[in-house]
Amino acid sequence: MTTPLPDAAGARRRQTHADRRPALLARGRMMAAWRAGFGARDFVEVETAILQVSPGNEAHIAAFVTELEGPDGSSRRLYLQSSPEFACKKLLAAGEERIFTFARVFRNGERGPLHHPEFTMLEWYRAGEPYLGLIEDCRWIVAGAAAIAGASRLRYRDREADPAAPVEVVTVREAFGRQAGIDLYETLSKAGEPDAGALRAAADRAGFETAPDDTWGDMFSKLLTARVEPSLGLGRLTALTEYPACEAALARRCGHDARVAERFELYACGVELANGFGELTDPREQRARFISEMDERERVHGDRYPIDEDFLSALAHMPEASGIALGVDRLVMLATGAPGIEHVMWTPVAETTA
Repeated sequence: MTTPLPDAAGARRRQTHADRRPALLARGRMMAAWRAGFGARDFVEVETAILQVSPGNEAHIAAFVTELEGPDGSSRRLYLQSSPEFACKKLLAAGEERIFTFARVFRNGERGPLHHPEFTMLEWYRAGEPYLGLIEDCRWIVAGAAAIAGASRLRYRDREADPAAPVEVVTVREAFGRQAGIDLYETLSKAGEPDAGALRAAADRAGFETAPDDTWGDMFSKLLTARVEPSLGLGRLTALTEYPACEAALARRCGHDARVAERFELYACGVELANGFGELTDPREQRARFISEMDERERVHGDRYPIDEDFLSALAHMPEASGIALGVDRLVMLATGAPGIEHVMWTPVAETTA
């Protein structure tokens, strides 16, 4: 029996996989090392259900929807998790203190060099510990990834960062002042309420074009993307801290200033790698923030997602904690120097049926 000659499509498939395989093998070694690292630090690995009653209540994250059919023919709507956060916090409320998970998460309408509709999130929590302590966790995770990949630098396009260098810590206010010439505090009330008119005027003075119907949040996001993010994580990792409270729906407010919250994002090479919080545990304030987020979603996208009442109930029993989510695929991409996120995925979601 003779082996048929490969067709062009088959040859391309094999070559594509061969090109990606070194990064994929490195990915496996990294995940094994991270598991060992968390185990050495007395963390428990948990698994969260992918099907959830709510995909989360962030205005601009789109969910995948499905139907759960019961044996009696009944059905109810469920969602693929966009984050394991709600489930992990329920475990903290049940008594767990240090947990981590590698979660498959799903976000609709996201695809590009840094985005994929299905990806892997490493999420971990520390009960009773301050949120800035998570930066040290990020440091050993990132440095370990680079070492496994045999890389002295993280790389993305023409940008580099030394994973072993001390992490730069800068507040959002400082970053906006340096890179955009805008003092965000002048656009927030003392209680943290955003003033869209004040931010629009500041953006105009800084030579940044805004749309007439842009909300404060719209302008903040556009300025962050265009003026601030490209300067973060260059040469070394950057932790961008103290986000405006109106941009931190799941984080508690900072004790020293109600305008800002205990939230930071970790950047390398201008790419966001992780998002950490000092967790909000007040169920009333959390409900109010969810409603505000869903009002904004309905205004922009014309729909809203349900609130997970069991999650809000659990918050009343949850200890003070810090938690963070890190994009596994993005970190592997930067450590291996891969050109895009799909290069470090074993089986990316197919774009066509061909």
